[in-house]
Amino acid sequence: MADAALDAIVDRVRAARADRAPLDIRGGATKSFYGEAPRGAPLDMRGLAGISSYEPSELVVTARAGTPLAELEAMLAEKGQCLAFEPPRFENPTNASVRGGTVGGMVAAGLAGPARATAGSVRDHVLGATLLNGRGEVLSFGGQVIKNVAGYDVSRVLAGSLGILGAICEVSIKVLPRAAATRTLRFELDEGAALQRTAEWGGQPLPISASAWWRGMLVVRLAGADAAVHAARLRLGGEAIEETLAQEFWTGLRDQTDEFFAAASQAVGGGASLWRLALPQTAAALGLAGDTLVEWGGAQRWLVSEAPARQVRDAAARAGGHATLFRAQDKSAGVFAPLAPPLARIHHELKRAFDPEGIFNPGRLYPGL
Repeated sequence: MADAALDAIVDRVRAARADRAPLDIRGGATKSFYGEAPRGAPLDMRGLAGISSYEPSELVVTARAGTPLAELEAMLAEKGQCLAFEPPRFENPTNASVRGGTVGGMVAAGLAGPARATAGSVRDHVLGATLLNGRGEVLSFGGQVIKNVAGYDVSRVLAGSLGILGAICEVSIKVLPRAAATRTLRFELDEGAALQRTAEWGGQPLPISASAWWRGMLVVRLAGADAAVHAARLRLGGEAIEETLAQEFWTGLRDQTDEFFAAASQAVGGGASLWRLALPQTAAALGLAGDTLVEWGGAQRWLVSEAPARQVRDAAARAGGHATLFRAQDKSAGVFAPLAPPLARIHHELKRAFDPEGIFNPGRLYPGL
């Protein structure tokens, strides 16, 4: 990977280390709202772009960190393949018509879309990565084959790390074929009934790839072989949604541009908070004040509320999960759920090992990291 773009980034990191000057790693700058407030001079990764290798028959693609996510997905679509975890493609804050997310940002944020419950997370699909650490060293982890699991899996640790360990330079990702058939159904159910129904379906051999409940309506997406989708459609019943409208719905949910998230954005501007709750799928409705959207068969629940942070986090903890402050004007309560002392120690040790001077995205994941 030795080239002018990478050499320039390495020189910038070494100079920042010498000056102990923090750097804010950026790709498409579409997720600056996520995590704690960015600090430091921008370290632009967009020059480090391009598809390094793609083996459709091996279901593996390797792309450089600054590669636009839209470019990668367009190339995969030509071969009938996709990123099965459906990462959100947030709009560029300076140009709403452009979805400017990059491959590096996708991995660093670790966010997945509607298919997460069945397809797995970003971490599950990362096979290998190249990282520029805080000493200005380029390190490679993992590999480019699905069965490469030897050694400490640092490449997957990078997923969701928000850049605190270093600048991701290149990633190898497992891809999958696109489903031969899809069908979307909707059912009029209250939240409790919807959670019960999705829990029942989750224990059955059904080709359910995504689900979402909001304001009395449960929407379920079937995906797979034609025969399996057709049989599940007859078995589940419900009202079928026209395919074009269904695709618009799932795209809006994936990219957080649909009606719920549009309303949430306005509410956050008025002082409310958008929470992302990670809970057991079988957890009952929490009954918190506000507007709730349920995804992943109950495992992910979005809450727009003015409730105090402690009340939200306590409710999530009692249900066996945790709460993340996804969007808010006031983040003084902390974005992510507090770490238990043993986990906090591991986080600090990893940070010191990869970024001893603390120059990369300081405090972005947790204050003090």
